[in-house]
Amino acid sequence: MNKKKLSVGSEGHLNDLVIGQKAVVLALHNDNKALRRRLLDMGITKGVIIEVKKKAPMGDPVDIYLRGYELCIRESETKNIDIRVVE
Repeated sequence: MNKKKLSVGSEGHLNDLVIGQKAVVLALHNDNKALRRRLLDMGITKGVIIEVKKKAPMGDPVDIYLRGYELCIRESETKNIDIRVVE
């Protein structure tokens, strides 16, 4: 599953990024309040820079780097995170 790399300044969702790309979080969209709170507690907030480090062969989970640590999240959760590519 080879995705086309988003260009710098492009907006999309976290699941649109390829390995090595960095983006700033613009917003979280999630109807599940508990899941939204958990993502916020893990540091995924508006303005934070996220880098995609690894993806499992089938795309799930996704290993991201933010705020000085690595975090694995489900691909379904990445679809609800709006981003703008910075690198």
